[in-house]
Amino acid sequence: MAGDSSTSAAPTADPISPARASSTKVLADKAAKFIADHGEIEFDYEEERGVLGRIDMRILPLLLGAYFFQQLDKSSLSYVSIFGIIEDAHLTSQEYSWLGSILYFGQLAFQPIAAFLLVRLPTGKVIGTAIILWGACETLLAASTTFRSLIALRFLLGAFEALIAPSCIAITQMWWRRSEQTLRTSYWNAMNGVTQIVGSLVTYGLGHIASHRVYSYQVIFVFCGGLTVLFGIVFILLMPDSPMEARYLSEREQLVAVERLRANQMGVASRRWKWGHVLETCMDFKTVLWFLIMTSISIASGGIGTFGNLIVKDFGFTNFNAILFNIPFGVIQFVVTIASAAIATKTRRKGLVIAGLSILPVTGTILMLAVPRKNGNTKGVLLFGYYLVSCLGAITPMIFTWQGQNTGGDTKKKTTTAVVIVGMCVGNIVGPQLFSTRDAPLYRPGLIAALVQFVLVGALGLLIPIYLMFLNKWHSKKRVQLGKRADMVDESMLKKKEMIHTEGKEHVVSVEDDRGLQDLSDLMNEDFIYVY
Repeated sequence: MAGDSSTSAAPTADPISPARASSTKVLADKAAKFIADHGEIEFDYEEERGVLGRIDMRILPLLLGAYFFQQLDKSSLSYVSIFGIIEDAHLTSQEYSWLGSILYFGQLAFQPIAAFLLVRLPTGKVIGTAIILWGACETLLAASTTFRSLIALRFLLGAFEALIAPSCIAITQMWWRRSEQTLRTSYWNAMNGVTQIVGSLVTYGLGHIASHRVYSYQVIFVFCGGLTVLFGIVFILLMPDSPMEARYLSEREQLVAVERLRANQMGVASRRWKWGHVLETCMDFKTVLWFLIMTSISIASGGIGTFGNLIVKDFGFTNFNAILFNIPFGVIQFVVTIASAAIATKTRRKGLVIAGLSILPVTGTILMLAVPRKNGNTKGVLLFGYYLVSCLGAITPMIFTWQGQNTGGDTKKKTTTAVVIVGMCVGNIVGPQLFSTRDAPLYRPGLIAALVQFVLVGALGLLIPIYLMFLNKWHSKKRVQLGKRADMVDESMLKKKEMIHTEGKEHVVSVEDDRGLQDLSDLMNEDFIYVY
């Protein structure tokens, strides 16, 4: 097997004939038990493509909706910032910054609980319940007119949202092959851009509502929160907990959905918590690298995300124009997120793509720092710089996918993702604190800090693949010691054309001997191939 970066010889995925497991070995993964209980099947590429289409039509829209509403509710503070919440709630500049940061304290505090719940409980039900609860918190923000009540509800909002990013990653790993995960992750992360567009338009419309009884920001909170609660109910009703429990698929389609994931060498679901995986997560140097790169991009995005509307307003635009000029920000973020994922899928080099992406916000930040603002003639250049910074949104989903594709074992996948989300939370806590309305209109300290982080992200994007190459060589030596081939092909990274043109060459492994279905961590599974 080979990763993004390895050998070109490729076996086919068709036909597949999994062997029945013997009773002498315990099957740790639920997918292995499912295959063993239902026996052997054979399917070709066309049948697999049909099942993939059904998965995309049901699971993907639910993921898109969950991430959209999470981002919409989280970003609502930025939208209402120019509609008087600072004045109406009598907030100081530092208190407003803390309202941006406290949400990530909630996410940070609940990450260990989120990881445990996603391993032990039915995934669909857990996520749907979380969506309803955070939607209720968003709605209750409308009744909050003091700093204390606002910060308490923002903390709870973050606590319930703590499940969303790790659960979206877990679902992507559970339903799609590694070669398909990069684009699917980019789709639901691209909802950040859609949120910018929809949120700006909704805010523009609701902000024009004039009332002596309610503030504009209260209307926005009720609208966003109410829609979120409704979507949470729909999510519970429609989201299966795993491919083995997808009632909308026939039994054969369930088998195809499970069997096609064997090449991932990551497992599907075990519902067993393993403390050994937790320890390995803490000791794995990859975990440190994922934490650092996610923290760096989140420091930059956290500050700019919270203060984005205020930054644009201080270019010299009115409140409503500042909102409308954030629409292109969202469009660019949406397009760049999906385009960069497509490039990474084609080139199989996520580190290089991340390094290339970081150049765009570096350039944009330099423009915002260097271009003078003494007259209105530089508004266009400043906006161009701001739009270049919006490309940072494509980096986070790339990191999500990259770390997920390089982690094996049910508990380790969830705990590694939790560490990455902790890095995101830490960055988003620190980021808003580096910006202050006292620094308006230039926001120079915050922008310089963001610039440093963008450079660090680019450097890590170039360095991490070097360590992954070392791990692949280490696994190659372990395979030789066990009498296996040193160079193997990673079937999970095959493109569709490669799967068709290499038909009939697959080496079939029985369920009980498949290392990927024994709930082993990536470091303990010598057949696991790291992707660059």
